Amino acid sequence: MHPAILGLVTIALGVGGCLGYFYFSNLLLDKVLFPARGPNAGKNINRANMIRPWLFLFPAVFALGLYLGYPVVETLRLSLTDRDAGGTFVGLANYQQMMNEPKFWEAMRNNMLWLIVVPAASTAFGLLAAQLTDRIRWGNIAKSLIFMPMAISFVGAAVIFKLVYDARPAGKEQIGVLNAIWMTFDGGWGSILFLKALPIALLLSIVALLFYVGITSAKRLREDRALGGIGKLGLLVVLFACLALGAMGVMQTADIFAADLPYGTPQTWLTIPFWNNFLLMVVLIWIQTGFAMVILSAALRGIPEETIEAAIVDGASPLQVFFKIKVPQIIPTIVVVWTTITLVVLKIFDIVFAMTNGQWETQVLANYMFDKLFRANDWGVGSAAAIVIMLLVSPILVWNVVQARKEMR
Repeated sequence: MHPAILGLVTIALGVGGCLGYFYFSNLLLDKVLFPARGPNAGKNINRANMIRPWLFLFPAVFALGLYLGYPVVETLRLSLTDRDAGGTFVGLANYQQMMNEPKFWEAMRNNMLWLIVVPAASTAFGLLAAQLTDRIRWGNIAKSLIFMPMAISFVGAAVIFKLVYDARPAGKEQIGVLNAIWMTFDGGWGSILFLKALPIALLLSIVALLFYVGITSAKRLREDRALGGIGKLGLLVVLFACLALGAMGVMQTADIFAADLPYGTPQTWLTIPFWNNFLLMVVLIWIQTGFAMVILSAALRGIPEETIEAAIVDGASPLQVFFKIKVPQIIPTIVVVWTTITLVVLKIFDIVFAMTNGQWETQVLANYMFDKLFRANDWGVGSAAAIVIMLLVSPILVWNVVQARKEMR
């Protein structure tokens, strides 16, 4: 059968099946089980109305159980068994084996790096774009252009950026934009300014920001007596993460300063360890910035004009209005955007798979899981990796749902 006809038949059967289910379930409820006649008509109507919502919910609950609940339980079972030994229960042996593999810790390190960089950069660029596009006449056109990457699949975006990072042998014309720019540098003052001074300044500014966040967290931890155990634990994690990343940034600054850059030689960017992770992150940041911009733009438009006008009357500068009046009022929206992008990052697979396949120290948890399940046929360790991803995603998902319910109230 032709795919188009098959699609139409599937849609017709799906829609017809839903309509048929709701019609006949109502018929069964109202005419057979609880008929609205006789001495118990009132009670039957009430009983039917109590059961009717569950009848309508049943298809969705059944589908969620079949396609979400069952796979979780089965994955957990597989992570505790050895398939090669006929499904023998082995306890936590698969988890122990996974913990002993360097590739797993490489994936964990890279996922943490993605978690730090991508949500922060996407949210920051999205907020900047939202603020700037609301101040210009052709802002809607600009927003459309910035949002456009959201319509591209991750694999499609990966193919586009793979061409951007493409490298041809020396002496041939470079079709990769990055290498075409790289080949213009010859080691002179321009090279030192753009390839050493500017990256060092950018890195030091990020380090300063991390230390500022760490110091602020330490002060709040010391002064805020109302913090609960979870709040204190969260601030401690933020404090140690900021200090560790700041120290790494300082060391990386020294490496950039001492680096002997190969001017005039085309670079295979995706094979350069550490930096290739950031080149992969650029793809997701490019996609997610549009999402962040749309949500944050709506939040900025919802700020009461009276607060902004009062700040301007009091002599606040545009920067002060933005950072001290606007941003504090949209913090809940910023957090929702941040956590939503964090969920995407924790499950990132397509970009890494299409561009590097986890080679050259770019492995991530989802790609590691794929390798174990479908290349090594090690279902135990692969399922254990899937459970780790689920454990990382679930708390953020639950927190998002709780916050959404609070806002609805």
